[in-house]
Amino acid sequence: MIRNLISVQTPLPQQGFLGEGHTARAVIQTDYRQSDPFILLMDDMLDKKDEKPAGGPHPHAGFETVSLLLEGEMGDGAHKMKAGDFQIMTAGSGVVHTETIAKKTKMRLMQLWLNLPKDKRWTMPKLQHLSLKDVPAVSENGLNIKVYSGSFAGVVSPVSNYVPLILADIQMLAGISTLQSIPSSFTTFLYVLEGSVEAGDDNQIIDQNQVGWLDKYTENTSSELRLTAGDAGARLLLYSAQPQGNPIVSHGPFIGDSQEDISRLYREYRQGKMNDISFFKNHERWQQQNGQ
Repeated sequence: MIRNLISVQTPLPQQGFLGEGHTARAVIQTDYRQSDPFILLMDDMLDKKDEKPAGGPHPHAGFETVSLLLEGEMGDGAHKMKAGDFQIMTAGSGVVHTETIAKKTKMRLMQLWLNLPKDKRWTMPKLQHLSLKDVPAVSENGLNIKVYSGSFAGVVSPVSNYVPLILADIQMLAGISTLQSIPSSFTTFLYVLEGSVEAGDDNQIIDQNQVGWLDKYTENTSSELRLTAGDAGARLLLYSAQPQGNPIVSHGPFIGDSQEDISRLYREYRQGKMNDISFFKNHERWQQQNGQ
């Protein structure tokens, strides 16, 4: 089975919520019934020219944030990310985390909202961090692939997943082709960061800042993805994950199975019942030290 493109979209840049110098692209512009388990993906570019703090603490619950920092630095302490670093924050039952940028900086962040399986929606929050130096990679004949999540191109990421997810950063020199395997039933899209790439049997082109969605099958077997870089080469992100098949309710920073879930989450947040992500990190460390 060769996977082919069924649509190519061009998400337009918009003014971001961090103010001047913040540009945001909403990469996912399809109905959730088609993008399942991908809820949203933002391509945030920030060129901050002052030292006024931006951002701050905010809650999440019912899903996971999947963050890949392409450029710059963000966060501090144990949660600090540098260019090429990757984090998955399982918001689960509810968590507060802080993304404050208080200095002049230039950065680019890809942040995905990934649905959780219905029976894991309210699991205990946790944070997984993968530094660039620890990312499995394949490099040969003008092709370089970093695998941040899942199994791809013959290597496996150490990150654990509730929803099977492949996230790969693929860089190709001009004219280079590659044929890679991905599960045929996984929802899959490509987002081109630089250059252009041809995908599938019909060699449809995806240009820089465009997203291409692939067809998929009901069979749970392997399928092939054929890519060929354009004249200027290509750098693209591959997102591929197992659909969950359950409807969701989304409001603000929360995902639930019903409107009652959303109301309860807002109530718990206002009552101060959601802990900071550092609480769960310390709790996990305590469990490990005490053999639990």
